[in-house]
Amino acid sequence: MRKSCGLNSGPGRPFNDRRWLLPFLASLLVSVTLFLAAACGLFSPPYLAGDDAFLVDVVSFTDWDDGGSPSQRDSGQSVEPEAKDPLLDDNDNPDNAAVNSDDSDAEPPRLAYLLEGTKGDGLRMRRVLQAIYHPRNQYILHLDLEAPPRERIDLAMYVKGDPMFSQVGNVRVIAKGNLVTYKGPTMVACTLHAVAILLKEGLEWDWFINLSASDYPLMTQDDILHVFSSLPRNLNFIEHMQISGWKRIQRAKPIVLDPGLYLSKKFDLSTTPERRELPTSFKLYTGRTAF
Repeated sequence: MRKSCGLNSGPGRPFNDRRWLLPFLASLLVSVTLFLAAACGLFSPPYLAGDDAFLVDVVSFTDWDDGGSPSQRDSGQSVEPEAKDPLLDDNDNPDNAAVNSDDSDAEPPRLAYLLEGTKGDGLRMRRVLQAIYHPRNQYILHLDLEAPPRERIDLAMYVKGDPMFSQVGNVRVIAKGNLVTYKGPTMVACTLHAVAILLKEGLEWDWFINLSASDYPLMTQDDILHVFSSLPRNLNFIEHMQISGWKRIQRAKPIVLDPGLYLSKKFDLSTTPERRELPTSFKLYTGRTAF
């Protein structure tokens, strides 16, 4: 019996028929890779392929900035260079330019100090004055009426004899002391007296700060002025709130007498047992004398 020499049938035939799949998949993968590479710009012109190409680009831009391209210079055409904004920095960053402009235009503020003291505070007032002094600021020194005249004269002579104070002329000593009672209206009157002196002499200042001889700064004046320079000049630090609740009874209705208003000797504040009614034509507010 003659044996058949044809292709064998059975499970091996499908495998032999699919031998073309491997080359097809490989060629498909290569084609997709080439297409994606072209789409992503991997085959774009090599601008930075070598130093020569990079130098040519730099020279061409330099020629353009100096007076146009070589063809324009040969044809006699003149190209005006683009004016550079003087506010732009070296990196031509508009954001940095705005910051630099604000920093250059912002002038440090000027502070006005009222330094108050009483009997025996002459030396401490000198110490505080040295700690808070700055040529841009203004200073008003006040020793109340309880301090002896000799102590007030010594303080004035100290200010007059200091070379810096005399040259700048921004330290003033109130010659006639006021009688000041702690927590009384005479403290407000003394503060208004100092403000009146500053306004009368036409001195320049942005914020008013009142201190006592017992105070001492925790920061230098340069640091304080640097912090204040970033704040709007119309910002106020005085705490104030409308009187309500317990403050209506304990602060608004009691009648408080300040002996400093009508006596020449300091006494403590006194209250009367009577109570007064709250005003109806305006509202009462309470606050603090310092910030």
